[in-house]
Amino acid sequence: MSNSPRNHVLAIEDLGVSFDGFKAVDGFNFYLDANTVHVIIGPNGAGKTTVLDLICGKTRATSGSVKFKGKEMRGQREYRIVRAGMGRKFQNPSIYENLTVLENLEISHPSGRGILGCLLFRRTPAIERQMTDIAAEIGLSDKLDVEAGILSHGQKQWLEIGMLLMQNPEIIMLDEPVAGMSVRERTETAGLIRRISQNRSVIVIEHDMEFVREIADRVTVMHLGQILAEGSMEKVSADPKVIEVYIGH
Repeated sequence: MSNSPRNHVLAIEDLGVSFDGFKAVDGFNFYLDANTVHVIIGPNGAGKTTVLDLICGKTRATSGSVKFKGKEMRGQREYRIVRAGMGRKFQNPSIYENLTVLENLEISHPSGRGILGCLLFRRTPAIERQMTDIAAEIGLSDKLDVEAGILSHGQKQWLEIGMLLMQNPEIIMLDEPVAGMSVRERTETAGLIRRISQNRSVIVIEHDMEFVREIADRVTVMHLGQILAEGSMEKVSADPKVIEVYIGH
């Protein structure tokens, strides 16, 4: 892949952040293609989650550039980054447990944002179709009237992905999406991520190497805040440096 930002939906160059003199991310360059799954792996403390924090504006970068479709995102507020078309799911599911699956999807629709939006929000036929389509995509069509709190761990993760999909983002960021899941749930999540990536880009942080093999179009390996290796899963898993600092342990 070319290291030019041209034709990339997301282009990150020389990104860095320091905490009390410690460089958590240092000189990070990352290019995300449209409709791909790009997985970031690496040992604990490598800076993976910090990179997502920098992309979505949760943490302010001290250097570098984050361009989404050519527009600079660094320094933008989190809500503006979301509205631009980037959605993020954190490690633990963040859903409304006392609401049904359908209500969780409904409350995530962009037209309900803000006080005025909430007051004027109406469930139109188009929104209803969107909710039923997304419920089918995340495998919860038969759970629409079920309270989210009684879903399985995996189903809660899928629901939160569905809540992101309601906002129709062009990029979705997932932090360890299969942590704590059963084998069957991991397989179904792999299928879900592949379906999602047919018309949007997905960045995934993950430790489960078999899962990474199932979903990744491209893999970036981080170590001590920097990129150690990048390429296909086959290429990086055979890299002696990667084996030494990560896979070998």
